[in-house]
Amino acid sequence: MRVLLTGGTGFIGSHTAVVLLEGGHDVFICDNLCNSQVSTLDAIEAICGRRPVFFEKDIRDKAAMRSILADNGIEAVVHFAGLKAVGESCAKPLEYYDNNVAGTVSLLQAMQDAGCRSMIFSSSSTVYGTPQKLPLTEDHPVGGVTNPYGRTKLVIESILSDLCAADKNFCAVCLRYFNPIGAHASGLIGENPNGIPNNLLPYVARVAAGLLKEVNVFGNDYPTPDGTGVRDYIHVMDLARGHVLALEYALKHPGWEAINLGTGQGYSVLEIIAAFEKACGKKIAYRIAPRRAGDIAANWADPSKALKLLGWKAELGLEEMCASAWNFQQMLQKKSN
Repeated sequence: MRVLLTGGTGFIGSHTAVVLLEGGHDVFICDNLCNSQVSTLDAIEAICGRRPVFFEKDIRDKAAMRSILADNGIEAVVHFAGLKAVGESCAKPLEYYDNNVAGTVSLLQAMQDAGCRSMIFSSSSTVYGTPQKLPLTEDHPVGGVTNPYGRTKLVIESILSDLCAADKNFCAVCLRYFNPIGAHASGLIGENPNGIPNNLLPYVARVAAGLLKEVNVFGNDYPTPDGTGVRDYIHVMDLARGHVLALEYALKHPGWEAINLGTGQGYSVLEIIAAFEKACGKKIAYRIAPRRAGDIAANWADPSKALKLLGWKAELGLEEMCASAWNFQQMLQKKSN
């Protein structure tokens, strides 16, 4: 298959590129590099022995996207490109709506023009808002989203649903991720955002490496066993496999589908810190900070639909997630020294 990954040099995109290349697919990446590095392409090539074709473009550039899709005979798009920090989205909502929503509309128009009718969309468990029940199943009501980032995901899901209703040949699989962490076993790719990380695990890794002073634990008064937020953490390699299976599913099943990708197990922030301490063999400093705008107490997945439709389930546990993330952090340190 000839597959375009938007945002493909980012965390999840780069790992999905590896799984696709190893499966014999032709991979094309489009990324504006606002939160990733072009050197990721070298790492992908080192792992796979094959290099994705790369375009440094923005999904909002419709003419550029149209020519990338048409000139390369792209059969399906895996759409990762988007701004993704909850706190930042509360401070800069217009940037999030412009990049995520307007960018996706532009991309879909380019796909229509080029005759490409399959999209796997990088959605999020944030579309469920504050859970009414746990674990979260796909029929749980969506909406009541607590931050603009999550709202952009929900709006895009609705756009894709409307498009599939209007065009019976279009297929869109919205993968609702829970919390991806970990890194490729080689240590060559992992989560390495530009600037200060917004996500918990790369932040913890940088504290363990002595690059940051301490982890901020946002709130310890949630109604959870230890008072800190509980999330369903999933290894990024398991997540990457899910995208490849979703692509195979989409090509045979026109229409709209939402599928959770999670482990079905929730861990608190303090449990993650403790697991990472075990992985790196040192204590990690943290401080309790006030709750962060837009956060909820707990969420974890019921992943049974992914098993039924895609034949997918998570295989890697928390120990492997933390060990691989620490291995990646150590490889980064070696490179910078």
